[in-house]
Parts: sequence; structure tokens; C-alpha cells
Amino acid sequence: MKAVTLSLSSLKSELGLEGILVRFSQKVIYQIYPKSFYDSDGDGIGDLRGIIAKVPYLSRLNIDMIWFNPFFVSPQRDNGYDIEDYYQIDSLFGTMADFDELVQALKAVGIDVMLDMVFNHTSTQHEWFQKALAGDPEFQQYYYIRPAKADGTPPTNWQSKFGGSAWAPFGETGQYYLHLYDQSQADLDWHCPAVRQACANIINYWQSKGVRGFRFDVINVIGKDVELLDAPPAMSSKLLYTDRPIVHDYLQELNAASFGRHPHDITVGELSSATLANSIAYTQPDRHELSMVFNFHHLKVDYDHGNKWTDRQFDFMALKKIINDWAQGMAAADGWQALFWNNHDQPRAVNRFGDVVHYREKSAEMLATVMHLLRGTPFIYMGEEIGMTDPQYHQIEDYVDIESHNAYRQLRAQGHGDRAAFHLVHVKSRDNARTPMQWDESPKTAGFTTGTPWLKPTNQATINVTDELAHGEIFSYYQRLIQLRKQLTVISDGDYQPLFLDHPQVLAYLRTTSQQQVAVLNNFFGRKTTVELPPEFVGATVLISNYGTTVAGNAVILQPYESIALLRDLNKGGDSR
Repeated sequence: MKAVTLSLSSLKSELGLEGILVRFSQKVIYQIYPKSFYDSDGDGIGDLRGIIAKVPYLSRLNIDMIWFNPFFVSPQRDNGYDIEDYYQIDSLFGTMADFDELVQALKAVGIDVMLDMVFNHTSTQHEWFQKALAGDPEFQQYYYIRPAKADGTPPTNWQSKFGGSAWAPFGETGQYYLHLYDQSQADLDWHCPAVRQACANIINYWQSKGVRGFRFDVINVIGKDVELLDAPPAMSSKLLYTDRPIVHDYLQELNAASFGRHPHDITVGELSSATLANSIAYTQPDRHELSMVFNFHHLKVDYDHGNKWTDRQFDFMALKKIINDWAQGMAAADGWQALFWNNHDQPRAVNRFGDVVHYREKSAEMLATVMHLLRGTPFIYMGEEIGMTDPQYHQIEDYVDIESHNAYRQLRAQGHGDRAAFHLVHVKSRDNARTPMQWDESPKTAGFTTGTPWLKPTNQATINVTDELAHGEIFSYYQRLIQLRKQLTVISDGDYQPLFLDHPQVLAYLRTTSQQQVAVLNNFFGRKTTVELPPEFVGATVLISNYGTTVAGNAVILQPYESIALLRDLNKGGDSR
């Protein structure tokens, strides 16, 4: 059985893409956390000019779009997700001229820009909130401002995602304002037409600047009721404001007033605890809401009884079920999902689902294969393509993230000792993903800055871009996966069916079009296992394997953390050679 080699030079002619836009199903999106990508001026914080300097590296990966975490003006209480001004670049990151140059530099190599829109809340330093605080009745309608209960306690028993009450005193008025996240992040009231129009105006402005994609932060919690009620005993308050039907109305209105006027632009909604049914509804093309959505259910299979701040082995069978249910459900109903393992809010997936000690490279490649060959649009988080891992921190002071420090205090208050509380933060902190990109092996800086990094790297001596490009295997494997999506319709647009649902080690699936079929086999563990191929795949072509495996006969012996994809031509009865 021979492996297939695919040429980028023939891509457009093979697919007939000359002169037409590539569908988002064929695209791969890269995520940059600007604060941590590359620092151009030595202040220890990544910036826009640093990203410009690395455009050749980004082009080499052959990605189509970059999602940038917020770099708008912000007090930085929550690393930019507390926006003070949606129309200006924070001086930490550069200037509007830098942004314009970045857009053009990326466009020159075929990469579009996606910005992060935080529309559930603003910073309390935002002009809107400050005007509300000053007594302006118009802007008081922008937020959820409510009187205390008769006993003086907050308006409801809702809990903040960052711990404690979701309500804070509204100045000296005796009233409270809602903040589902940090106290500095006041929730916007989308019932107010002016809020909805303001959000549309923001999108239209950035589209005029050449932005072609928008990611909407926690967008499915904007549909709160006019009258806010206590959560009943034993019920999480999030059930009272998550995925409310009115969210669909809001998104359809936003679509019509902004990004929907540009049908080839890409939108993705970050969903908090969303159901499959709602996720389908958000993304069905004829509903005119969003292009695709993120869901996080697959990243909670190492939570103990739904509690993030725990340390347990991931539940592989639960992971399989979630990935299959969502892939199959989305395919059946014409929905679309964003595919990812990593982002700025998650510990590195290779630490959670792989073996970073014995099989770091193979673990990283296996996880990449699972997502990149699924039905959906793959997202790569910076550093994932070189196999970056969680940092090795030893004290709570090493962390910057506000959520992590809040969790540490809560864990200590719950009776955990210092060491135990630190350990739980260590395995689940968002800062695990936020350490600077490791460009080289430089002690203390990892080639990220000439100054002191805002968050320290720890393992750049063994994992860095320079070494990876010189003699590594993960980056080139990502290039091959990206290439396959662009070249093969069966990968970008094929249907989905599960395989081997009961296998205790292997996550496997089929991708199918009328002309081709691909079987994807992934071993999630550090021990060998054997699977029997479906008879129709005996003699099929090895499309990709992270071990370079060839297959003879009807059985495949999968090595630790091995992935292999087999391609057959349905018009020829099996062998696609």
C-alpha cells in the first residue's frame, strides 16, 4: 500500500478554484493571543508589530485566517475581555496604523483577519457605563441595573463565573449592576435597541478596515430576561440565562445589520454550556445567524462532577460520545462547528489527553488528526503546531490570570491546603495556554522579548520554533493536515459516520462523499492496540499517518498515540491508487 503525496501547486486547478472564493469548510483558522505572540519593543508584552514580524512564519503554515484575541483599549483586568473602547487599539499593542499595516501584510500572503467581539459586557471604565454611573438615564438602559431585595441583599442569587455574587453595588445609588464575569465587566442589556445598534456599528466599522471574520465571546448568554429571578435551590443560575430563545432573534438582527451584508465573511460564536439543538440552530445557513460555533463539552471530560477545579483522568468513552454526537448531529441537520482542542482559556490539550513525557510529538499529532479530519472548521491555537505544553510553575505568584487567583482563594477557603489548592490551579489555569510563544531556547525569554516576559516560559529549552522547524515533526505534520483539507472535498465537505464506538482505546470515524471515503483511526493511549478494518478498506491508500505506517491485510496495529487515515475511491471499488 502506498502513501499519497499531494501538491499545493495543483490545488486550484484540481478543485476549480481559480477566481472564486474558497468555502469556509476548506479553511483553517489560527488563533493568536497578541499579548503572548511576539514582542517587538522589549516591554515584555506581545504587540501588533511583533505579529507583522512573524507573518512569514504564519504564511509557512498555510492557514487562511487569524483570530486575534482582543487588543482594544482595556484596563486589562481580564486580559482584554474588559473592553473600554471598541474603536481604538490599546497602546500596549500598538496603533491603528500598526493594525492597518498588519491587515495588509497578512492579506498579501492570503491570510484574513478575525477579531474578537465581546458584546455580553463592557469594562466598567467604558464611556457607556461611566455615563450610566453619572446618572444618564439613556445609558442606564444599556446595563442590568436593579434595586436590592427588601433585605438589602443583591437582586438575585446568581453567581459570577469568576466566583461570588454576580452583582456589585452601582456606585452610591443603593442599586446593583449585573456582572456574570469579573466585577469590572458589566453585562450589557440587549433588550435595549441602542445596545444592539451599537454592536452592529462596531462590526461595520471593523469591516470597513478590512476585517473578514468575527468571533463573538460568550454570545449565547446575552438573552437574559427583563425580569431576573432567583435560581431555585439546587439549580445553577446559568440555566436562567444561557441559550434563551431570544438569542436567536438578536443574532438574526445583528446578522442583517452588519456581517450578513458580506456573505463570505466568517462568524463564530463562543457558546457557554450550549445544547446541540441550539448549536445547530445558530449555524443553519437558512436561519442567517452564525457561520459556526464553539462548544466546550469535550473539554469537560476531565472535570469531576462538572467541577473545573479538580484533577482526574479524562473519561475517554465520554469524550468519544461527545465528539461523535456533535459531529453526527451537526452533519444530519446542516449545522457547522468550529473544531478545536486548545485556546486561551484552556490548559494545553497535549497535557490533558496525551503523554508529554514519553509521546509528546505523537500525542500532539494524534490530537491534531482527530480535529483536522472531522467535519467542521479547524482552529489552531498558537504553539499547538510545535507541541507546546503547560508551564512548570511552582507558586501561585507565577500566575497572572484573575480567574486562577480567585479559584486559589476559594479552594483555600473550602479547606484545601496550600499545596493542594495550588496543584488544582496548576492543572486547570487559563495561564497554561497564555505563556509566550517559544521562538527559541533563550533562557527566561524564549525569544519572545528582549525584556522580561509578562508571563514566564519554562520549557523553551526543549520546545521552540527554531528547533521544530530545523528537525521537528509536528509543524510539518500540521502542514500536511491543512493541505489535505484544501485538496480533498471528502475532508472539507464530506459526511460523517462513526466507527468502533465501543473500542476502549480508539476514536474512529468515516468521512464520505459520492466519490471518496476516508477512514480515520486514532489511538488515544500509550499502548498498542489492533483494529479490524472494514472490508471495503482493505487495500485502501494511506492518506496520512504520524508513524508513516503502511497497512497489509485487514488488521491495523496502532502504535501508542498513532493516527492513520485511509482513502478509497468509491468509483473504483476500493483501491484509490
